Amino acid sequence: MTSDDFRAAAHTAADLAADHLAGLAAGPVWQPMDDAARRTLLDAPLPAAGRPLDELLAAVGRDVLPYPMGNGHPRFFGWVNSAPAPAGVLATLAAAAMNPSSAGGDHADVHLERAVVRWIAELVGFPHPPGGGLLTSGTSMATIVCLAAARNRAARDAGWDVREDGLAGMPPLVGYVTGETHSCVRKAAELLGLGSKHLRVVATGPDGRLDPAGLRAAIAGDRAAGLLPFLVVASAGTVGTGAVDAFDPIADLCAEERLWLHVDGAYGAFGVLDPEIAHRYAGLARADSLALDPHKWLGVPVDCGCALVRDPAELRAAFSLVPSYLRDEAAGELGWFSEYGTEQTRPFRALKVWATIAHRGRDGLAADIARTTALARRLGELVTADPDLELLAEVQTSIVAFRLRPADPTGPADEAALDALNRELPAAVQRRGRAFLTGARLDGREILRACLLNPATTEEDLAVLLAEVKAAGREHSG
Repeated sequence: MTSDDFRAAAHTAADLAADHLAGLAAGPVWQPMDDAARRTLLDAPLPAAGRPLDELLAAVGRDVLPYPMGNGHPRFFGWVNSAPAPAGVLATLAAAAMNPSSAGGDHADVHLERAVVRWIAELVGFPHPPGGGLLTSGTSMATIVCLAAARNRAARDAGWDVREDGLAGMPPLVGYVTGETHSCVRKAAELLGLGSKHLRVVATGPDGRLDPAGLRAAIAGDRAAGLLPFLVVASAGTVGTGAVDAFDPIADLCAEERLWLHVDGAYGAFGVLDPEIAHRYAGLARADSLALDPHKWLGVPVDCGCALVRDPAELRAAFSLVPSYLRDEAAGELGWFSEYGTEQTRPFRALKVWATIAHRGRDGLAADIARTTALARRLGELVTADPDLELLAEVQTSIVAFRLRPADPTGPADEAALDALNRELPAAVQRRGRAFLTGARLDGREILRACLLNPATTEEDLAVLLAEVKAAGREHSG
């Protein structure tokens, strides 16, 4: 391939991406793929001979781009999946062209990652000593990294070398979560050998936030039983309702009890940039670790999570292993990123983070986030004003939890029927193609859950969403 061949193909690829992004709002949010299109991808034969780049790009335009997940559309309110930031899209190409391993060494990606990790910490107001974090595939991996450090510290305090001896024979380590804690925490506990039965579910108050009194009682009970409490997981925005825990009283208790405070900020930590809700995050900086996703509210293209820690030495103690074939005498006192997490070969994630943040700046990111939280509060008002809808939780960040509760007496009358109706509604709304939301369970009830992340969303889009929910409800009842 000549450089001219590549240049021509790159221009074609750029046109495909630009046309795709420009046309999203005018098309359906999402619709099921027809069987023929699905089989084209599923049954593609392994090619024996290569194909020209122009043919491959034509196939991408024909067989892939017309069938998106939908998260680029301004009426996509499902899960916590953002539209891609244009600067991040462009930077992804340059990062792939370099294709380094960002494990360590003296090259641009390593130094840029140190800078953007510091930027992320500065954005959310988390303390950042040199080496105090790294980029990951997402918060699921960042959680494993942070909880491994917490486990190591707790075992060391108890006189155990968990890296050398494992957990066998050691009194069980116990962590504390709520019913709304993200499933990645349980996965991390299982993978780290802690066992999900040693994650205590602490009650929340009416506001959906972890109850410090209940936490204190649970810790006391476990200590009396001979167990070793070591971890509390608080949330900077639960996935169900966007609730933000009260960090200061939790941090006080963790300091008193020598427990590691980990904050799951995957979705919501960047909400601190909105002056209207920044007060909710008081005490966040007191955590021992924070996991968050630039690929959520900031719009950095997937994948990109981040683990931030107060004490970098705890990460290095949990992960550092430098075989002779990876020695780097010029690495300096911080060493390599691969000493702070599980990945040895690491992709160049930092460039798309740098481009996304640098393109919008702190002020631009804050304005984008403030717009989505304001729209979420407006959606909550629209739900409250509609006799056929019921708001189920205070709108604390940019997630709105509600359900369809038809005022028409011919509609569902009991809780079981309401649950059945609202369980079916997300898929019915999605199939209609004009809006996209997802469901969940909250306090034992089926709910509809709209997450607003796209600053291109308008109040008109909110009206369309609610109209689609009601129309799908009528179809279901009919």
